[in-house]
Order: sequence, then C-alpha cells, then structure tokens
Amino acid sequence: MSGTNWKRTGRCAELNDEYLGQEVILKGWADHQRDLGGLVFITLRDRSGMMQLLIDEESPASAFETAQKVRAEYVVEARGIYQKRQDPNPDMPTGDYELHVSDLRIVNRSKTPPFYIEENSDTKDSLRLEHRYLDLRRPDMMRTLMLRSKVSGITRRYFEEEGFVDVETPMLGKSTPEGARDYLVPSRVFPGYFFALPQSPQLYKQLLMVAGVDRYIQIAKCFRDEDLRADRQPEFTQIDFELSFTDEEEIMAITEGFLARVMREVKGIELELPLPRLTWEEAMTRFGSDKPDLRFGMELKDISDAVKGSSFRVFTGALEAGGSVQCIVVPGAGDSSRKVIDYYTEDVRRFQAKGLAWFSPGDEPRGSINKFFTPEELRELGAAAGAEDGDLVLIVADQLDVVRASLGGLRQTIAKENKLIPEDSFNFTWVTEFPLFEYSEEEDRYVSKHHPFTQPMDEDLELLDSDQGKVRSRAYDIVCNGYELGGGSLRIHDPELQERMFTLLGFSAEEARSQFDFLLQAFEYGVPPHGGLALGFDRLVMILAGTSDIRDVIAFPKVQSSADLMTKAPGPVSEKQMEELRLKTAAGLNEKDSED
Repeated sequence: MSGTNWKRTGRCAELNDEYLGQEVILKGWADHQRDLGGLVFITLRDRSGMMQLLIDEESPASAFETAQKVRAEYVVEARGIYQKRQDPNPDMPTGDYELHVSDLRIVNRSKTPPFYIEENSDTKDSLRLEHRYLDLRRPDMMRTLMLRSKVSGITRRYFEEEGFVDVETPMLGKSTPEGARDYLVPSRVFPGYFFALPQSPQLYKQLLMVAGVDRYIQIAKCFRDEDLRADRQPEFTQIDFELSFTDEEEIMAITEGFLARVMREVKGIELELPLPRLTWEEAMTRFGSDKPDLRFGMELKDISDAVKGSSFRVFTGALEAGGSVQCIVVPGAGDSSRKVIDYYTEDVRRFQAKGLAWFSPGDEPRGSINKFFTPEELRELGAAAGAEDGDLVLIVADQLDVVRASLGGLRQTIAKENKLIPEDSFNFTWVTEFPLFEYSEEEDRYVSKHHPFTQPMDEDLELLDSDQGKVRSRAYDIVCNGYELGGGSLRIHDPELQERMFTLLGFSAEEARSQFDFLLQAFEYGVPPHGGLALGFDRLVMILAGTSDIRDVIAFPKVQSSADLMTKAPGPVSEKQMEELRLKTAAGLNEKDSED
C-alpha cells in the first residue's frame, strides 16, 4: 500500500480498547526515537497526545530500516497492530498501549529544532515566538489552543440558546475618541483620509439595537494602540453582547449563566449563583482596587483617626493635606528582614507613594515608627489596624488615590511572593456603581471613566452640572482573581442626555456631530433602552489555563513593543505602495528598530 493513500484511523490519544488487536494507521511527528539495536521505539505525537511505536525483529526489515532513520520532528506515518504494552508507562496518558509497526513511512524530514519541543519549556520567549509554529507543537501549548477552541464553542452555543443573533461588524471604520489610540489604515481611494481599526464594536452594536436586532453577540476582534503588559495585546478578542429593553439584573444574569456554563464544562466546577457584588467604593475602600482579588485577606484598614494626634509629621502632614493614612496587616510576618521591608517599600513607589512605614506589635514592638509612638500607643495602633502580636503592619500616608493604589498593589505582591493564593481557585465578583467621570490631570478636566455613552444613575442626574466627581454610572465589571474579566453598562438612549454628556466631556456641538454624527442621527429614529457587556475572551482563557501571560493563549501574539518576531511585522513597504497611498515617510522612520 502506498503511504500517500493511507487513511488515518484516528489520533494518537483517541484510540480506545475497541481497537486492541486491530490494524490501525497513525500519523504525526516523531517526538523522539530510541534505537536499542534490535529494537526501536518512536514516540509519535499529534495534537491529541502521544503514542509509542514499537519496531522489533517481528517487523518487516523495511520498517526497521526506516525507523533507524527517524529523527525528532520528522513527519511519519505508521501502520501496525494496536496492542497493550508489556511495560506500561504511568507518566504517559496512553502509556498502557503501543503500536506494533508493520509499515513505516517518513513523509517529511526536519532540521534540528532551535529548542526542545517539550512541556513547560524554559526556552527564551523571544526564540519561542520567533519560531511560534514550533512552539505551538508543544503539548501544553496545543492543549491551550484546544481549550480556547472549546470555550469559543461553548460561547456560541450558549448565546444562541439565549436568543442572541451573531452579527459581524466592520474592521474598517471611523476614528472616534474611545480612550486609547487607534490603529489607522490609510485609504488609497481617499488620499489623506484614514480608516481606523475598531477598539471595540461599541457604536455598531448600539446601532444594531436601533435597527431592532434586540439581542446581538459577536466574538469580536479589537485593536488598541497602547502600551502592552502581561494581560494586554494590541489586538485582542472580546465576547461582545448587547440587549434592548433590558436592565443591569438581566445582563448580569446572562453573564453569570455563561460563566457557570464555562466553569462546569471546562473545569468541572459549579459556580454558586448569583455571584457576590461590591460597589466600586467598597472595592476601593477594602482592597484598593476596582478589580480586587478576593482569594486572600489583607484588606486595607483606615487608621487616620488613630494617628491624627501623633507627633509623626509624615502621618499628620498627609492628613492636613486632605489625605489618608491606611495599612494592611501581614499575619505572622513581624520578623521580616530589613531587606524584605525595603523590597515592599520599592513596590509602593511604583504607585507614587513616598515611602512605607511599618511596625510589628508585641511586648517588644519593632518598626520604623517606634520612636514616634510609646509602646502603649503602638498597642492601640495595632488594635486599630486589627493586628495581633507578631503581625507586620505596613502603612502608607498620602493622598487617598495614592494610598489605595499603593496598598492594593502591595497586597497583591505579598500574596504572590508568600504563596497565599490557593492554586487552581476561581473567585468571581461584580463591581458596580463606578464613577461616571474621572479627573484627568493631563487634560485638567473630567473625562469618561468608561465611554461617553454610559448612562448615569438616575438619582445622580442632578449632580451632572454641580459635582461631576460624585456622579455614579450604571456600569458594572465582572472580576475574577484580580483581573477585570469584562465590563459593560446601560447606554444612554435619550438623545438630549447624550448631547448633554458630550458637552460635559468638552465636545462642542460641531465636534460631537463631526465624530458621532451617524450615531446621533440614528438616535433621532427611535432608539430603545439598551445595554450590554464585553468579556475579554483571551483573558478568560488565560485564567482557565492557569497562566498569567496572555501570549500563552493567543496563537500568534506580539511582544512588548507590539512587534511580531515571527513575521517581522511591522515592516517597511515598497515605494510603489507608498505612492499609491500618497504617503511619505520621514527619513529613517521606515527602518524598524531591533525588538526585544
């Protein structure tokens, strides 16, 4: 039988006892080969897993000769009898079985790979990304790709069952101010004009509500030209949905049902619904973050009242300036070394904190503030902080936003460093009632906390003109394990309120019309009340896969500089292309810098 006509019986790890004693055909890559003289073992790998091939004196001479030539990553086809192994391998999922080969064919040879194709490779990331097609062959990476595909299937089935219509929205649209920089695409037909790649389908999904679609869903590709981090990429995927005639409760219930389905089918975990909720103010007060990780304690404690009469000017000066003095308590860590304390001090400086005060209560208290407080005062301060003897109290005194951000970040650092977070645990919570606006020091004015289409809470409408900082929004985020998994809001459907919002955000009537004319026109033709939510698909898969790097769950990701090390994108284009687009490049700017 010619090898090119062989039909694969199945994948390596998908055969079961029904095939025992039968002739089967397997195809894949040689993970490794062991030649023991009169006996050759080849571990065959495909996307499902691995299977041992046995070639011995009972195999035809041609198969034995071919087996001796096989090297790592050769593509091979094997035919033989599927049988039980005499020496099972308990560390291999298919370790009870093997294929006793009667015919073997090398389909394609391979160069020696630049790194081992193995689980949990410690190869330098840049080398893995340069050869991503090899990196994806690794079993753990292949499992993650399969996990991503599974979650995608669950998503489509769930939302279809809930009556949502899957609608694709354009990739080439208009540049509108949505918080991050747009990726721009020059137009050949309209010289000097640009399309923008969508930061989200926000405006399109609102227009679909105007159109009467009623329930929209899309696994949408989005693009933002912003600085990258471990859980952010320039192009990413959202599970984006929108409903008409809805409210927060319905949107949250649909989201919770989806997450419960995912956790049940992927992790075998039953979520207890409804999920807990925190207001934004409560999350910031207790955890110093609007995406709190609730899997461990060390909540923030305000000790301003306990220190306001002290002689320590760091504390009293912060309070006199309208700031706050707050702390976290690390249980049993009172004997921490000066090196550890210095490490924590540098950690809070990331958030513009000027320093970190500390002490450990007990019969012989120790700490950086001992000389400013009597032993009795330190005992009282420890009680106010909720600390016991031998605990470590870490204190930041500054403006409230700096205090919260610093201690919230330090809380996370300490939990990770000291392994206080339970492994393979998932803690979901809602964060609600976000501020509608946030103050921008750079622009010296209030800007949208989310986007300019977010509806304010009815009871705060009277504050729009008098105290914008206190206006709460009908917005909500779903948080898991310290990550913002998704967010949404009820949208403004009153044309007058929408125009008023544009004015408050600094848009003139002409600017609002110029940027959002199509939306404002649509709102003149009967827009239903509507709202929705977008879940970070990549981030969801990242959490399910148990990794902290979003690049692990994207087939072909970018590096920190947003470059693609495999294809060498972005790169220069030909002069002809530039001429067709009527573009010119400044001298030297068409040459790409070296990448990390």
